[in-house]
Amino acid sequence: MKWFLALWAAPIALLGSWYGLSYYDMNFGIFMLTRDAHDLVFRIYGHVLGIPPESIPPLVARAIVVDSLLVFAIIAFRRRKRIIAWWTARRQPASDLPSADSLSSAP
Repeated sequence: MKWFLALWAAPIALLGSWYGLSYYDMNFGIFMLTRDAHDLVFRIYGHVLGIPPESIPPLVARAIVVDSLLVFAIIAFRRRKRIIAWWTARRQPASDLPSADSLSSAP
């Protein structure tokens, strides 16, 4: 499961950091992090996909959200027994739980 999460999070972190750095032109002397490279990449993707380049970032953001929901659904499905046990313990009324007085006055 750790590998699954790492393989999901690594590309998202890489893409997000590249997008943020290149969008704000914080290039540290690296061409790929310049705003010119940012615009070029989106122009190429827009040309390949046949859509305007400015419509690509919202599409990528929606894809990341959908993929993230899918990953979290898989994790929840794998841990469903623990989640159900936690939920039922949380929903148990306080009157059913033993009080501190009843535990200390045991014979």
